[in-house]
Amino acid sequence: MTILTDHERAFQIFQKQLIESDYLKEVRFKTYAGLPFLYVLPNPENPREVIENEIKRAAAKGMKGKSLTLTMSFVRKNQAEYVYRIRFLVPQRKMFCCGNLCDDCIRFTNP
Repeated sequence: MTILTDHERAFQIFQKQLIESDYLKEVRFKTYAGLPFLYVLPNPENPREVIENEIKRAAAKGMKGKSLTLTMSFVRKNQAEYVYRIRFLVPQRKMFCCGNLCDDCIRFTNP
């Protein structure tokens, strides 16, 4: 049994939601230089805004209950296919006290 991180679980849910979407004909994921890209072939009647909203909805379902944020950027339109760079980011936490009396100082958190 493999234990998945929140990030991996969120990406699996995201993929499943997109594959099952009624707005999209085909969905493919490819990784180049360590970055995930999403190739979307939409149903012809759906404009780009609808597609992007569907991607964001699927991402929100994947991120639900997890401390992640979505970074999505449009790369290009390839004939009828849209290409997006998609990343789920884990928020950074301070690991040391910098001495600037910050509100979120590591000294004020419980380990």
